Amino acid sequence: MTMHIASKRLAKELAKIHQNLPPGITLVSAEDFSEWLLDIQPPEVTFIQITPPSTSTSTTATSPSISRPIPIHPHIYSNGIICLDLLGKQGWSPVQNVESICMSLQSMLTGNTRDERPEGDHEFVLHNKKRPRDIEFYYHDDGV
Repeated sequence: MTMHIASKRLAKELAKIHQNLPPGITLVSAEDFSEWLLDIQPPEVTFIQITPPSTSTSTTATSPSISRPIPIHPHIYSNGIICLDLLGKQGWSPVQNVESICMSLQSMLTGNTRDERPEGDHEFVLHNKKRPRDIEFYYHDDGV
């Protein structure tokens, strides 16, 4: 029963996402309801740099691997885990949806002025074995 309600809600959200998303947020893939990939960019970025792959004599068709570095931010660990209250059990609310969460992440990234990782980043990345949803962060820094 609960899964049916969740699937129904996600189907409605996905339909809305396909129609319109805020500037800087793009749906990359959503093949099912278990994993969606969205690209979140600051809205004021209006250019990209494209470096074409070098030509080779190989006849094997390969697609270049596209990876983006993990943003440097006081709430983003170097392994990509984000410490943001609305992503945890303490800050979650059923009022939130995929679009509002993406907008919150976009706002967090856009508003950052500090080029640093969270305190204890190295130790956290080295020793943490928990899944992000099982980590209980202590949220203490509202100024970033």
